[in-house]
Amino acid sequence: MVSESRSVSGVTYTPAEAGYFEKRSLKRTAGFWGIWGIGIAAVISGDFSGWNFGLASAGFGGMLIAFVLVVVMYFTMLFSIGEMSAAMPHTGGAYSFARAAMGPWGGFITGLAETIEYVATTAVIVYFSAAYANGITSVLFGFELPGWMWWVILYAVFILLNMAGAAVSFAFALVVAVVSIAILAVFAVLAIVSGQFSVDNLFDIVPDAGQTEFLPHGVLPILFALPFAMWFFLGIEELPLVAEEAHNPTKDIPRAGIVGMITLVICGAAVLVLNPGINGSEALGVSAEPLLDGFRAILPDGLAAVLSAFALIGLLASLQGIMFAYGRNMYSLSRAGYYPKVLSLTGKRQTPWVALLVGAVIGFVALIVVDLTGGSAGSGGAIVLNIAVWGAVLAYVLQMASFIILRRVFPNANRPYVSPTGVAGAVVAGIIALAIFLGFLLNEAFRPAIVAIAVVYVVGLVLFAVFGRSRLVLSPEEEYALSGGMHGDPQAEGYDAMEKDVFPG
Repeated sequence: MVSESRSVSGVTYTPAEAGYFEKRSLKRTAGFWGIWGIGIAAVISGDFSGWNFGLASAGFGGMLIAFVLVVVMYFTMLFSIGEMSAAMPHTGGAYSFARAAMGPWGGFITGLAETIEYVATTAVIVYFSAAYANGITSVLFGFELPGWMWWVILYAVFILLNMAGAAVSFAFALVVAVVSIAILAVFAVLAIVSGQFSVDNLFDIVPDAGQTEFLPHGVLPILFALPFAMWFFLGIEELPLVAEEAHNPTKDIPRAGIVGMITLVICGAAVLVLNPGINGSEALGVSAEPLLDGFRAILPDGLAAVLSAFALIGLLASLQGIMFAYGRNMYSLSRAGYYPKVLSLTGKRQTPWVALLVGAVIGFVALIVVDLTGGSAGSGGAIVLNIAVWGAVLAYVLQMASFIILRRVFPNANRPYVSPTGVAGAVVAGIIALAIFLGFLLNEAFRPAIVAIAVVYVVGLVLFAVFGRSRLVLSPEEEYALSGGMHGDPQAEGYDAMEKDVFPG
């Protein structure tokens, strides 16, 4: 192997060492339903908790409008992402799209936003799962553990599960996704037949002076409710990260995204209407266990621990799905050299075990820091949730910009799937994502999340400028960008298709 390097677009590529990609290999194990299951699993906990805080911000009417806007954003965004993922069937996802459209710096900024999103989302789910688990053990077995011990246990169990191999990850995700949907279906049926549902409960928040029952706090709080409406769907966009572990990524990833989104809209709409229709929007808007409170209102109190276990299943489903996502996101950025290359090592079971472990350590440390600075008073989960949503919104805006740019600069690239809404759909999704971004800036309660992400970005950009940009490798994502969309399919070409062109020596 030659030792020369090549500078392109302000970064430097070096040849991959012998066996580099063999040490970073993934295994193709997922069909359509496996991909659908990992997407649903990543999201489904949003139906169990978190979304309901939007009711306190904007009332039921404002939350309903926010839900509709977010549904439009996710559908049009998934159409765009489906087109890009089919054209770029490699693990990079958002980083890959932005790298091809906006160069190495754009790829790094977008990839880092997605890392923040998935690592923070995993931490949020660990935080809430620990609370549910502690409640269950307290009632059923008479013992409790400190929060940090539950965090260690949950991270350890799911790191081991994800390290067991992709086939195990996809199978587990599919099972818990189906079980979680079944739990939501049971709740919907019970809510309808119980006779306790009332439309009046939806509008029980006392309006501010001059406002209406539909929008009790006015129009502006709709912006504040948008991040909570996103919680119904946050994570479904991770599916392109499955590309190198899918049997037929160009066909199954776009299709699984749309079918998954339809599934989530049905589940989310049922919970959004029926849950406050049972408990009342005012009470549910401050509930830490909204779905459990819905079950409590319908069924005898003696079932509380069992129902907590049901809710925990939904949270654990998302813990599995989102941990899978941050592992693959960090793996792809590491394999290309943006992050330390050790993070992309996969081992005998062909899973990115180092990335999974490091992401868990970062999430655990973040929870400890938040807990020590006020999280014990109940704000910890909300702070980290806002970090996750803000990272997601930034990644969404950059991905939609990438779609528009790629349509123009890579007109001859192969596109096995074409978005039915085209550039117009990407513009709509981008505008709604920018509105959510604006809502963050205007809401003082979200400021800690913005400050935290700003600090991460300053550190990340400095490290990339000083170290990362001079150590890049021709991974499939980089080959696609450098070849104008002509190379980069590892399934068809292998992992070194362009090395002899870039390093002719």
